[in-house]
Amino acid sequence: MKLLRFGPEGAEKPGILDAEGTIRDLSGVVPDISGATLSDEGLAQIAATDLSTLPAVPADTRLGPCVAGTGKFICIGLNYADHAAESGMDVPAEPVMFMKATSAICGPNDPIIIPRDSEKTDWEVELAVIIGKRAKYVDEADAMDYVAGYAVTNDVSERTFQIERGGQWTKGKSCDNYGQIGPWLVTRDEVADPQDLKMWLTVNGQTMQDGSTDTMVYRVAHLVSYLSRFMSLQPGDVISTGTPPGVGMGQKPPRYLRPGDVVELGIEGLGQQKQSVIADPE
Repeated sequence: MKLLRFGPEGAEKPGILDAEGTIRDLSGVVPDISGATLSDEGLAQIAATDLSTLPAVPADTRLGPCVAGTGKFICIGLNYADHAAESGMDVPAEPVMFMKATSAICGPNDPIIIPRDSEKTDWEVELAVIIGKRAKYVDEADAMDYVAGYAVTNDVSERTFQIERGGQWTKGKSCDNYGQIGPWLVTRDEVADPQDLKMWLTVNGQTMQDGSTDTMVYRVAHLVSYLSRFMSLQPGDVISTGTPPGVGMGQKPPRYLRPGDVVELGIEGLGQQKQSVIADPE
């Protein structure tokens, strides 16, 4: 299933994409795409619904982030060896974990906002893993049972804030509209192998990233198990699993986003996003 959320920011409703590509309104079936809805039982309830009986949603309706109620937005850094190399950093001996503020989360086609004092706003196409049930001290062999599904995310990053301003990476990752998620959450039963998905990103039509999840250093099952050793993972939590090479920081010379740029990105089977880059209106 391809689950989504649609409508104005802050007032999104749950939806689903049917086999013909029409968005159907799920608000009469489940309250939102969050919490209990992401459990095996909640997903089974949706799967048993006759989608043809649900109201159709206009195709031009805004899409919101495909999951609501996210308590933790966990990111994994340097998880592709070739991206670590372009960043001038070693492949880590254990996964590098940092947090992205949940206030950064926005819809898949919402704009990338260049924050005040930004010099180096960058792009990163990543596979997002959405947790479906509470996970704590999970064995790697069982880890995939805790995954509700997958989505595309753009882990937008401000490199000056992240690297040159001291402290941890979080402040360079957490600006408003630095976390587009969607267009939909594709349930795990529809993704045969999350480690064999092509991924790409363009800026103004020029291909910048062209990779695959098969080059991840630490794979999805390992990451879920690993993170569950340090904190409980809750339904709706998002794990952004790292990016392949081709980010702006790695270009020669480096290239960063400016107002007026257009970023497009996608992952095989998970859909695509398109974002205009704007200056912060505040």
